[in-house]
Amino acid sequence: MLVAHPDDEVIAFGALMQRMNKALVVFATDGAPTNRQFWPGYDSREAYAEVRRQEAREALRMVGAQPVFLSDHVTGGIADQELFRRLPQASLALDKLLAQFAPDCLMTLAYEGGHPDHDACCFIASSAGRRRKIPVWESPLYHRNADGSRAVQKFPELTGQEIDFRADGGAFQKKMAMFQTYKSQKLVLDGFHPETEQFRPVANYDFTRPPMPWKLNYEIWQWPMTGSQVAAEFASYLKQNG
Repeated sequence: MLVAHPDDEVIAFGALMQRMNKALVVFATDGAPTNRQFWPGYDSREAYAEVRRQEAREALRMVGAQPVFLSDHVTGGIADQELFRRLPQASLALDKLLAQFAPDCLMTLAYEGGHPDHDACCFIASSAGRRRKIPVWESPLYHRNADGSRAVQKFPELTGQEIDFRADGGAFQKKMAMFQTYKSQKLVLDGFHPETEQFRPVANYDFTRPPMPWKLNYEIWQWPMTGSQVAAEFASYLKQNG
């Protein structure tokens, strides 16, 4: 699994990973933005990143999954919200991990304009899957509809290949325990549906364009990047790397 931040893996794959022979979760960023408004109550960005790292380790320990922090394999690391600016470095680091672990498939997050790091994960995983001929699957987390309303754990457009997976019984209880491990993200996690997971083979996206023609979620949040800027980084990478 290639996800953007500690906690993404539980929301998208917390039940499914319990059925995997060996789940390896690659966290693409350290989960800590450079803007201090995102980590109130912490002395530094590094302190907040370390808390998120420890939460991830504890959560994955519950299901026997192995965490890998991509920032450890990239000089200078990768801060939250910055993955789209570090595509060559992140892609190279992921390729080395794929060569080392030889996974049967890749699972990642959908290209839906919810968070630039989620979109970048989809791009990086899709590119790596093509290069290495590995099946790539995607799962949605959140985005905005055309009217600006928030959509959670639903694909913006359907391809007909979606698979709905419901967490119940012991798998649901274990997933909830993993949720509760992420104490630093409680307010964020409360907005999701832990009983629901949805997957499909990654769609044939045009990454040189924003995922939707309307205002994206992080644009509504007035973050310092636009969908066009993120897509331009994808286009630049494709032009240089094919």
